[in-house]
Amino acid sequence: MLIRKPFLEKIKKGEIHLAFRRWQKVGVKAGGTLKTSVGVIRIDSISPVIESKISEKEAKRAGFSDLKSLMADLRDNGGDLYRIEVSFGGEDPRISLREDIKLDRASYAELYQKLRRMDSRSSCGDWTIQTLGLIAENPMLPAIELSKKSGHQKEWLKLNIRKLKNLGLTISHNPGYTLSPRGKKFLQMSKKYVSPNNP
Repeated sequence: MLIRKPFLEKIKKGEIHLAFRRWQKVGVKAGGTLKTSVGVIRIDSISPVIESKISEKEAKRAGFSDLKSLMADLRDNGGDLYRIEVSFGGEDPRISLREDIKLDRASYAELYQKLRRMDSRSSCGDWTIQTLGLIAENPMLPAIELSKKSGHQKEWLKLNIRKLKNLGLTISHNPGYTLSPRGKKFLQMSKKYVSPNNP
């Protein structure tokens, strides 16, 4: 579920509590969360709704000036209409994680094994540490250019760098990526140890 930045800011401030979407397949579930550029957004509830049942008041709670503006904004893709209660759930935990550079031998080994499992599940083979190294060598390089250097398709690369971001290892920019302090520390240790079983 994509939410535009101005709406995210108002959800964070508590000015918006509702969202409406047309979906052929529901994109979120009640009790779930979304990690966004402003922090974590909670999905408090979701239910189907008939267009004629949406009130002017609800349109304003969704951040629109009136019901007409809300309806004009909703793409009619033939899907069902849903009413979604949203709230701000706090800062993105990845922000504090990416600043954590207290990687001892044990925590390094745990993180290394997570990356190895990601490698083993990929049809492209070992890509995690190689991608971290590529980002370190090419900070802020647009994803399309980074994909050319990596030999992977852009969308594949973006999706998988997001997995590294979830581990606190990278930071997304516009354009490109950089290693987080935690990512830099991990890469530094990986050059020393190669694997956690090495002396």
